[in-house]
Amino acid sequence: MKNKKTFAGILKEAWRKFLVAIKRRPQMIALVVITVAFLYYSLNLMHISDTTARIQGPGMGLAGFCTMLFSMLSFMCFLNAFPYRKPVHKPMLILMFVMFAIIIGCDVYYSSMILNAVTRGENPIVITEQTAYIAKAYNMLRAHMIILIVGIVLVVLLPVYSKLLRKVKTSIEVEDNGEMGAIDLSND
Repeated sequence: MKNKKTFAGILKEAWRKFLVAIKRRPQMIALVVITVAFLYYSLNLMHISDTTARIQGPGMGLAGFCTMLFSMLSFMCFLNAFPYRKPVHKPMLILMFVMFAIIIGCDVYYSSMILNAVTRGENPIVITEQTAYIAKAYNMLRAHMIILIVGIVLVVLLPVYSKLLRKVKTSIEVEDNGEMGAIDLSND
């Protein structure tokens, strides 16, 4: 049987198809990172909510709300900035970067409010087992900012790595039986 495929052959073909898909739409790499940032923040939102309720600093709830809102809106701007088989929609790209700046600003503000509450001179909040969610929220915000900055860098460097991806060879070698001259193309 010539058509019998090995597991390694199937994996190699799947990898080739994945590379072809990435070559056609390299912006998907940045989209995956931005999606991870959104999911990371969303799935850890309980720590943010508990921290807001415990510290009750001015604007903490608004900062958490803005981060969530602009995360969803920047995701939609990303999808509209890179339409399929069309040039980049620059106003959406600029709007997306503005939203990323707002998200990072809200994360920095929220982190500073946590830091102020923990290190203030009178009546500081002590991190214990019962208030461990405050430390988790602080660490989560730092990680969220790092993931988001990686996504921003990937969007900025998209022209560079899309050119590099185009150089990756993904074509299939087709075997020739040597009888190309034997094919009759005349109309009978």
